[in-house]
Amino acid sequence: MSSPPLKIGFIGLGVMGRPMAGHLLSAGHALYVFARGKVPAEIADSRATQCTHARGVAERADIVITMLPDTPDVASVMFGPDGVAEGLTPGKVVVDMSSISPVDTQAFARRIEALGCDYLDAPVSGGEVGARRATLSIMCGGKPEVFERLKPVLQAMGQNITRVGGSGDGQTCKVANQIVVALTIQAVAEGLLFAARAGADPAKVREALLGGLATSRVLEVLGDRMVQRNVEPGFRIALHQKDLNLALGAARSLGLALPGTATAQQLFSACVAQGGAAWDHSGLVRALERLSGVEIGRTAGDPVPSA
Repeated sequence: MSSPPLKIGFIGLGVMGRPMAGHLLSAGHALYVFARGKVPAEIADSRATQCTHARGVAERADIVITMLPDTPDVASVMFGPDGVAEGLTPGKVVVDMSSISPVDTQAFARRIEALGCDYLDAPVSGGEVGARRATLSIMCGGKPEVFERLKPVLQAMGQNITRVGGSGDGQTCKVANQIVVALTIQAVAEGLLFAARAGADPAKVREALLGGLATSRVLEVLGDRMVQRNVEPGFRIALHQKDLNLALGAARSLGLALPGTATAQQLFSACVAQGGAAWDHSGLVRALERLSGVEIGRTAGDPVPSA
């Protein structure tokens, strides 16, 4: 094991958080958990200690990790009644691995540091597969010494672990990541849809593209989902929509044009209108299929069934 056992709190045991917490247990750390819903069976049946509120986690743990859906969720868990802040004592560390607003992250860091504690924003990329395999990319913002102190803990959950800069810079990096991923999903979907309309086998086209410059993890993993017509998440469209909202809002404040990002967001919105908020983000292809009247995996001229 790369680090001695530590007292670690984990708040947020969803699709991503559940396996991430499991890796910390496997690394031998003492784990204190809180979930707003039911604690998953594999965590409930482990040696992890269940707490009745976030304050209880912070009281028991030296390092508190949060993995939550959105900025308001983090704010509530951190600073609401029975929140993390109420249980902290000087010298502890809060690590937010959620994907949230960089501006709000800077404010959260200041509030935690005012309590005599340290703060690291450490959002992740790699999806459910990366969380299960402990191969996540982790993008960190915070003080160098805090990053170095926490790096062995992060290595239990990921592989490509980078300190990008100060507080909020990890979240800025994650927003950039989500822009690139969304536009790559759109590009893969359009390429495979073109192949389908032209009468080629999209599965074979994808296989061929994997050997050339067009190759990517999106083509490898999400392109396969498109071909297999599998929209089980993965990473939900609603969450990717939230990340692109952060990107477009920040772009407006910066006077920056992100036309491709805006288009991808509209395609996600079209999927949500079809009832696809909980689809995997590779389901963006279904909005393009509706526009084109053909599905990947179906021959040209076949009708597109309703969602």
